[in-house]
Parts: sequence; C-alpha cells; structure tokens
Amino acid sequence: MPRSVAPLTKDIVGLAGLFITSGTTHLVKPEVFEPLVPNSLPRRRELIYLSGVAELACAAGLLHPRTRRYAGWASAGLLLAILPGNVQMSANYGKRAQRRATPAARAAFAGTVARLPLQLPLIRTALRAAGR
Repeated sequence: MPRSVAPLTKDIVGLAGLFITSGTTHLVKPEVFEPLVPNSLPRRRELIYLSGVAELACAAGLLHPRTRRYAGWASAGLLLAILPGNVQMSANYGKRAQRRATPAARAAFAGTVARLPLQLPLIRTALRAAGR
C-alpha cells in the first residue's frame, strides 16, 4: 500500500520559501557565504553554488505532492550538511567579538549561536514532509 503524501502545510511552504531565498542568494551573491564554508573544504565557491542549486531543488520538490516525500528527505540531509557552515559562522563571529569587544559584535555572535538550535525545527519540518 503506497504511503500517503504529507499535506502542504504552512511550515513546509515556509521551509520551501527559506530554501528559495537562500538558494537564490547562493547563486547571485556567493561571496556572502564564503566565510561560512569551513576552511578544510576544497573548492569553496563551487560548494556554495552546489548548495544553492540543492536548496532550489529541495524547495521545488517540497511544493509538489509527487516529490514532497523525497524532497523532505533531501531537505533534512541538506540541513544537516550545512550545519558545519552555521557552526563556522558562529566561530567566526565569536573571534570577531573577542577582537572588537563591542556590543554590536557580541550581539552578532549571540545571534549566530541562537540560530544554531533553530535548525532542529527546520529538520523536523523536512522530516514531516518526508512522511516521518
């Protein structure tokens, strides 16, 4: 018996919108994301373009019922794959906050740290789209 398709809920539409926005930015202004790519990874610009295309593909897949399940799994995997970039961003802002020690630098660092746990609801939404 085939699995039923997860309904297109507001949170799934929101995740698709987030992917569309971020994916487009990856392709149009890749330099924004270069500091987020861990230094240990080669071909950083190509990885930025690849992740942008992956985000756009996930967004399209989430919005269509025939591909929502697969796109949900792909979206969860993508969110896990980019987590090191989010950690790198926090580390970068942490170093900057130590050097500058201004309220703005500390606030920016706090924002990047606070953003990390927000990945969990995004992953949960992706898994819900996958039918889990």
